[in-house]
This record gives sequence, C-alpha cells and structure tokens, in this order.
Amino acid sequence: MIPVGQSVLTLNDFSDILFKNKAVTLSPSALAKIETNFKFLQSFSSNKLIYGINTGFGPMAQYKVSEENLLQLQYNLIRSHSSGNGALLSPVLVKALMVARLNSLMQGYSGVHTDIVELLTQLINKEVYPCIFEHGGVGASGDLVQLAHLGLVLIGEGEVIYEGNIRQTADVFSELGIKPLTIHVREGLATINGTSAMTGIGMINIIQAQKLLGWSAMLSAMTNEIVEAYDDHFSHELNIVKHHKGQNKVAAMLRDILHGSEMVRSRTDHLYHPDNIDQEVFEDKVQEYYSLRCVTQVLGPIYDTIANAETVLVDELNSVNDNPVIDHVNQNVFHGGNFHGDYVSLEMDKLKIAVTKLSMLSERQLNYLLNEKLNQKFPPFVNLGVLGFNFGMQGVQFTAVSTVAENQTLSFPMYVHSIPNNNDNQDIVSMGCNAALMTRKVIDNAYAVLGIQLMTILQAVDYLNCQTKLAPHTLALYNEVRKIFPKFIEDSHKYKDVQNVKNYLETTEPAVNFRAY
Repeated sequence: MIPVGQSVLTLNDFSDILFKNKAVTLSPSALAKIETNFKFLQSFSSNKLIYGINTGFGPMAQYKVSEENLLQLQYNLIRSHSSGNGALLSPVLVKALMVARLNSLMQGYSGVHTDIVELLTQLINKEVYPCIFEHGGVGASGDLVQLAHLGLVLIGEGEVIYEGNIRQTADVFSELGIKPLTIHVREGLATINGTSAMTGIGMINIIQAQKLLGWSAMLSAMTNEIVEAYDDHFSHELNIVKHHKGQNKVAAMLRDILHGSEMVRSRTDHLYHPDNIDQEVFEDKVQEYYSLRCVTQVLGPIYDTIANAETVLVDELNSVNDNPVIDHVNQNVFHGGNFHGDYVSLEMDKLKIAVTKLSMLSERQLNYLLNEKLNQKFPPFVNLGVLGFNFGMQGVQFTAVSTVAENQTLSFPMYVHSIPNNNDNQDIVSMGCNAALMTRKVIDNAYAVLGIQLMTILQAVDYLNCQTKLAPHTLALYNEVRKIFPKFIEDSHKYKDVQNVKNYLETTEPAVNFRAY
C-alpha cells in the first residue's frame, strides 16, 4: 500500500499506484489534520463573507448566497460545470487525476470533511473511474470542467467506467455498497478548484517520456553499432568537457549499452593508423552524420527537460492548489490563485517540444538506414527480398514521417495561448490540461516512430548476419523483439507489427533506463 498524506508522494509512488495497482491508504495524522482544518472553517466562516462558501463563484462572487442555500450552492457548482466534451479520458488518466486530487486534499488546507478523501480512496482502490471528457478546463481556476465530472460521480450522479463498461454511477455505487458524498461546507468547490487533471496526466507523461528516452538511447546506440560507427562521439573524454548533466548521462547510457560490442570501432585503430595518411580519398567516413554522432548533444537537453519536468510536477502534485486556502495554523482564510496551472502548462509544452525532437532524431536515423546512398551498407529500404519486386521497409517509412510531422505541428505551445473567458474574470489562463493531453499525444506518436526504427534495425541486423558481434544489451533486445516481429523477406501487411512493437516499447523498461543515471 502507498500512504497518502504522510509524506511527499514521489513519481515512483505514483507509478506504483497506476501501473502496479498498489492500493492507497490514508495517513491517520493527515486525516486528523483534515478534521482540524474542517472544524476551523466551520467556526471561522460564521458571520464572515468567504468566497465560495456564502458567495457565488467567479464573476458571480459579488452576490451573497442565503444561509438556507449554502449547501445546495455546492451541488449547483458541480452540476453546472459538468459540461465536458470530446473523447473520454482513459481509465489510467482518470486514476491519475483522482490520485492527484486526493493528494492535494490530504494536505489539509481545503476545509473539507474527511468523507471526501475516504470516498476518493474507495473509488481508486475499487477501480471505479468517473467518465471525464478531454475538453473543458482552461487551466484556471484549474481543471474546473474535468474535475466537475469527478465531483458529479462523488455525489452519486453521472457515469463511471467500471470493469471496462460505462455504467450509471448510482448502479455501481449500489452494487459495491458505496455511499455518495454529502456536502458539508465547501466540498464542491474543493473538488473542482485545482490542477489535478493536468498534473495527473502530466505525471504519466513524465513516466512514459523517461522510458521513451531510454529506448531512444538504446536505438541510437544500435544504429551506431550496426553501421560500425566510431566510439569517440559518446566517449567520456569528449562529453565531459561539455558541462551539461544530461549530455553526460546519455553518453554514459550509450557506453553501457554498447559495452562488449564487436562492431563499434575505435578511431585510433582505424583512421589514426599510419597506413591511412597517404590516401587521397578515404573509404571510411571521417565523421558520421549528425543523427549518429550528435546523439548525446541531442538527447542530453531532452534528458534535462524530462528531469526538470519531474521536479516541477512532483512539487505540484504535493501542493495545495485550491482557492481559497483554509489555514487553520494561522487562523485565517487566504484568497488567491493557487489553482493556476502555469507551472504544469509550461513544463508540458517544454516536454512535448523535447519529445518531438526525440522523434525527429529517430526519423533521421531511420532515413539513414533506409537510404543506401547515405549508409552505403544496406540495400534500399533494408529490402531483404528482390529489389524492384519487394519493398522492404519502404511503406512504413511513410508512417514514421507523417507521424513526426504531426508531432511538429502539435509542438506549438499552449502556454502562450490564453483566451480570456468567464466574463473576463479569468483574463489570463494556463490551458494546462490541453497542454498535458497534447503532450501525451506527442509521446504516443514518438513510440510509434521508435517502433518503426526498431523494426528496421532488426532487419538490418539480419541482412548483416551480425548477431554474434552485437553487444549483450542489443543482442538481448534483438532476440526479444524477434519473438513478436519475425524476420521477413516477402511483402506482407505491417500495421499489426508496428502496433505490436510499439506496445512492447510502451510496456517494457529498456535494459539501460533513465532512472538509473
């Protein structure tokens, strides 16, 4: 079990809850803090004007709400803002959202009753996922629309995804013996006011991006290996004089991946040999194309971007992103904008730009392998059949190129695409959830491109018949993927192979991975 509210929830904790189905449990000390905070708000809010408790919301805050309507106000807020559109978020994204909202409430500064965190815990552990739509929130006051759909389920309304089926919330609650939430003071506003949708999705993006970078390092190494590139471009000595952590970590990854390879070459043994000095034209390339020899310089900043995104998103995950903040310690209620999603939005934009560049690197390495005029080593399109009659990897190159082109277009930043709304109350917004969802699409696309690159590398290995010369790490990958993508000579449809290899990359940790460096 993963305790929530006891200490900082890390990326590893988050990953274990989502992908290893570890149950969440609530810290007793955090529950006691929530109860103290709730009682303080009950006492403090009597005879005071406090936003969202006895006022309307947003630009309607100028209107006081009568005593007899205070609880109904919270229900009205949830129902009115359950207005999403577009595709439903997948269950894993909804679970991420729920964990993020739970952790924010567990900080004990939202003035909620313990009922709400206990109910959220039940839903997470019983795998009951509210139906939440992609489109809605503008990222300030947080993810209002997405979180309103969470709130709708908490009060026993709307629909949920349970055991793979969309069902009425009331029916599933009845079946599982779950009691809907009863509003006590401000649970409606506390549910929908925050960055939990963009943060939850963003955390998953980081987990998948870290894995993706590991695979990019692996495939970059294999591409260098099978073309018998020189090893100095990923050497410690070359990279250490550039003072960027990411570059040096990627260089170390490449060295570890290719340790034991009999194919990568030493410049000292080849080009520095005295016999070469008298040649007018060198058969060997003195320097490889940039997509081969600049891997550390290209993937280095991507590594650093992912690492920084983790720091920022984990900080957001463990923050109070509600408004107002109910501060029982200082005996006051503070109004502001902690719901604003700029931190997440900016990191997601940076992350998607970085991943787009990663997919561009993969596509260029793929093109190098497929173009015999460049590599001077393989047949056109690594065609193992009859040239002119068979097509090899020609068809799937189109898929890789079109997918990278989509990534390039999706990389336009959402962070600077604020549109005022809410009667200009929300006159500058983050669009954080949009940014997180677009980043997820870019990452998904990148996995497809790397899958096509990996398929091509395996065909190239078979053309060279060089399995015995591969490094242990690269040979192990060759053997594993050949189980789901066998060598082919005759033409056949490849769309299932592309999907199978993509799924393998998404669900398998590379032997040399991001978190080990």
